[in-house]
This record gives sequence, C-alpha cells and structure tokens, in this order.
Amino acid sequence: MMLLDLEEKTRVLIEDIVERSAIGSGSIFVLGLSSSEVIGGIIGKASSREIGQRIVKTILEVLEPKGIYLAVQGCEHLNRALVVERELALAKDLEIVNVLPTLHAGGSGQLAAFDYMEDPVEVEEILAQAGIDIGDTSIGMHVKRVQVPLRPIISELGGAHVTALASRPKLIGGARAEYLADPIRKN
Repeated sequence: MMLLDLEEKTRVLIEDIVERSAIGSGSIFVLGLSSSEVIGGIIGKASSREIGQRIVKTILEVLEPKGIYLAVQGCEHLNRALVVERELALAKDLEIVNVLPTLHAGGSGQLAAFDYMEDPVEVEEILAQAGIDIGDTSIGMHVKRVQVPLRPIISELGGAHVTALASRPKLIGGARAEYLADPIRKN
C-alpha cells in the first residue's frame, strides 16, 4: 500500500467515524492500531514505525482542529495503557503510569503519539466516546457504554480489518419513557 494512499484512506475513515459518531470538541477518540496487520503481517509480529507515524499524524490532523482528543491504545505488553495529552489526563484525573512505549511494547501507534503529541503521557484506562480499531486490537474496553458499532466506510486499511465504535447514553425508564433523538442512529 502506498503511503499517500494510506494517509488518504485514514483521513476518510476518521472523518466518517467522527461525523457518524456525533462527537465534538472535548470528546475522546481512541485508536487501536496494528501496523503489522496494515502491512499484511500478523498482529505484533511485523510492527512498522513509519506506518504508525503516518496513521497517527493523519488522525491528529483530523481531530485536533475539531478539539477532539486522541487516545492511542498500547498492546497487551503495556496492559492496553493509552497515550494521551497530559492536559487531558490532568483534566479528567486519569491515572498516569510510568512507561515509555517501544515498537514491540506499546507499538508503532504509541511511539507515533509520543512523536506528534505536545506533552504525551501514558494512562492506565480511559472512557472514550468513540474510536477506531485498525487490525483487530480490541478497543471496546476503552469506549463508554452504551457502545454502538459503526460499519466503517472502508473495511480494510492495507491488510488490516477496520471496525469502529461510538457510544450513546443509556436509555432508561421503560415503555412509558420518552427519549431524545439518537444522533448516531438518527431515529
């Protein structure tokens, strides 16, 4: 996959998911990324720093002007900790942990987040409003309930399967209750 094509497809994916998830300024968007899968390998076995940089930089270029925070999930070697801006960690009172990602512990996406974020830190957990999973990395633990699966406009990025999640408030009250319109499902 050509790198410019990768960047363009990433941009299209993120714009689409942000729009359909109805998130806005102040929201958190989580990224799970296997660069190994993007280049056609097996998750965790062929990590590519350059692929991680291209994807994360492109995502930040889409999210930052909208005031949306990016959280980049690490691999299981870091207990799925996430890289976020220190500003977000402090504002949300997130547990900052002491670890620096490497290509094979944290992964290429986390390394790229450290390259491109202003003041990155690792946090133990987060509750994001939406996210994208590039390469079946399992981001669900980091997205608020009630999770709503979104079918991405592009189902693969390189060799990686792509899925996405948004979240909406719980519907409570039963049959007699009335609800606000659902901005995700548009019903």
